[in-house]
Amino acid sequence: MIRAVILGTGHYVPDRVVTNKDLEKLMDTSDEWIQQRSGIKERRFAGAGVGPSHLGAEASKRALENAGLKATDIDCLIFATLASDHMFPGGGVLVQHHLGISDTTIPCFDVRNQCSGYLYGLQMARSFIESGLHKRILLVGAEKHSAALEMNNRGRDVSVLFGDGAGATVVVGEEVEGQGIAARGIIDVELHSQGEYAMELTVAQPGTVSEFPWVSAEMIEDGSVFPKMNGRLVFKNACVRMPEVVRSLLDRYGLKVDDIDHLFPHQANLRINQIVARSLDIAEDKCHNNIMHYGNLSAGSIPALIDEVRL
Repeated sequence: MIRAVILGTGHYVPDRVVTNKDLEKLMDTSDEWIQQRSGIKERRFAGAGVGPSHLGAEASKRALENAGLKATDIDCLIFATLASDHMFPGGGVLVQHHLGISDTTIPCFDVRNQCSGYLYGLQMARSFIESGLHKRILLVGAEKHSAALEMNNRGRDVSVLFGDGAGATVVVGEEVEGQGIAARGIIDVELHSQGEYAMELTVAQPGTVSEFPWVSAEMIEDGSVFPKMNGRLVFKNACVRMPEVVRSLLDRYGLKVDDIDHLFPHQANLRINQIVARSLDIAEDKCHNNIMHYGNLSAGSIPALIDEVRL
């Protein structure tokens, strides 16, 4: 049978390190408060002229090298990001261009599922490969949050949490023996959403729901162009839902928590991940984290973490 296999991984973060002490100069906050609330000590910020597609392309080069493939070997590119370089075109075609493979005319498209974007992309890559539609897929998650954060007291609760960076994964089809957990490859991906909470973490403007003009000075003044989050609800929901989905997958295959060798949680908040690990009763050394150094990379979070642990 053909199964989707992760052949290579790569990640990339900008050189510029922004510490909590640096943020103290921009807003009323403190290193102690940020670490206590999120576990974050520092993050990386990209400069002008650099977008998530540039970060994603650098991560992709590393993933392709790790997989022993060239960019021209890829027959599909999936790009997960919260906000692309431009309103349009999508970032996938920009990554394709940066990799120098525009003349291959492979399909490139974006997944806009924010922090869960990589998982949605992984399910798509798996489905494409196992259906026979594609053979070698480059899945990229990348974010440049720093350009859209409100670096002042009004935006501090959100702005201290995010950083810039990217992760990439090469997913290929392989003929494998056996079935289920006995076979090499991606066994399963379980996805959920809960639309009633859609606006609890949002950048409300600009958007086509607005009347003309869809971009105005008032939007900047009232802060609606910057991210807003109901932190208490998001934190609580994550602490409940993440263990639920882990247990759901384990139950489906007759496995126990002790069977897990590595847990790669999304890096939104170190405290969330610690609570999830305790809820699952999983050993601390099996639950990997890098949010301390990078902040929340949204769609780039999980693939960057997987690659960093691999290294």
